[in-house]
Amino acid sequence: MNTPNVIFAGTPDFAVASLKALVESGITPIAVLTQPDRPAGRGKRVSASPVKQFAEGLGIPVLQPKTVRDASVIAELEALQPDLMVVAAYGLILPQRVLDIPRAGCVNVHASLLPRWRGAAPIQAALLAGDEETGVCLMSVEAGLDTGPVFSSDAITINAGETAGELHDRLAELGGRVLAQHIKEIAAGKLEAIAQDDSRATYARKITTADAAIDWRRPARHIERQVRAFNPVPGAWFMHGDERIKCWRAKPVAGVDAPPGTVVAATQEGIVVACGEGALSIELLQRPGKRTVTAGEFANQVDLTGQQL
Repeated sequence: MNTPNVIFAGTPDFAVASLKALVESGITPIAVLTQPDRPAGRGKRVSASPVKQFAEGLGIPVLQPKTVRDASVIAELEALQPDLMVVAAYGLILPQRVLDIPRAGCVNVHASLLPRWRGAAPIQAALLAGDEETGVCLMSVEAGLDTGPVFSSDAITINAGETAGELHDRLAELGGRVLAQHIKEIAAGKLEAIAQDDSRATYARKITTADAAIDWRRPARHIERQVRAFNPVPGAWFMHGDERIKCWRAKPVAGVDAPPGTVVAATQEGIVVACGEGALSIELLQRPGKRTVTAGEFANQVDLTGQQL
């Protein structure tokens, strides 16, 4: 089977795993599409995307258009005459004119078991919903939002206590393996894509900081999932006075009878807060501009016992 000419479109760390897997399988993309360099980190220094850094390290040509709708960008992609375009968390919507360029179409590495959790934040959505499993799909890209037929999928079990960051890394590696396994078949037109059942579709919209605010009226088991889903970004949080406190690790506990938001204990093991059902024992916290500390260290800094959050 001939080696296909592939354009790779991706931006964050999740996409690097797929790009790396392609290269290791013997397919070095003829070009990489990634988003323009942007300010990042506390110092807001302009930084290249992880995909750009990886591609440049291998000498792969990198394209960084602000939009892929410009005629000049489309002409540049057409001139490359790709057999296939692989998309993994690129971050820009590809217009139909771009989707029509590759001879064998465009395939997306998506971090869910479609049609469940179409959209921008499938990893967080799976954790928030308490799903027991998730996975990756290789999907033929259409104009709709993650609506295309699926070439292949692979499922994994979500581990107890697993954070979005940990699940992200496992799914990124899985996506790379599945892509490397099937890309030549897809490029050769030898793997059939199966249409999704739209009646089973669920959507995972983009996460905002407001989504990470803890509502103590919710059940403790829900808040614990929220803590895991928003670790490392943007971090589940609650207000104490005028400080936004981030919660990085917590577990539900039983046997607490107090109004939601009441701090019923603050020990070395955890800061226990009453919830709508049960209570949450917070084990790792972070004040604004400070390092992450244990519950015991936090209790030495701030006396929360008996307070209402």
